[in-house]
Amino acid sequence: MPRLRSILSVILVLVTTLLVSCGSPQATIPTTYSAQKIEQLQVYVQPIQEFRDKMSVLEDLIASKNWVDTRTYIHGPLGQLRQSMTGLSRSLLPKDQPQAEQLAKNLFVHFERIDAAAKEKESSLAAAQFNEALKDFDAYLNLIPS
Repeated sequence: MPRLRSILSVILVLVTTLLVSCGSPQATIPTTYSAQKIEQLQVYVQPIQEFRDKMSVLEDLIASKNWVDTRTYIHGPLGQLRQSMTGLSRSLLPKDQPQAEQLAKNLFVHFERIDAAAKEKESSLAAAQFNEALKDFDAYLNLIPS
């Protein structure tokens, strides 16, 4: 009889373990943005949109060939942009994250090239990289749902 109780206890533990492991709800990855998520994203988008609005300052600096201020502007006011874009990219749906991260990376490559062009005082290269940066910046912002 004690042996039967031991076997019965082991069987009950196994059945309970099986039921608990099979019966738990599974987490699903969302495929669309909820209204609450969109509101949360708008909080992150606002400072990034302000940086986009201030890109005309960089354009004016490049056009006037003010290379010192061009480099200072990239490293100063635009320095916080990388952190903001990285945070926003991580808040997007998993399907949108790789594209957002790549666009942000491309944007900063263009900023680095503008910085190098300013250092070498090459206005045509700086202007071309600025235009490419604008395209990537706009594409990044278009990924964000409104």
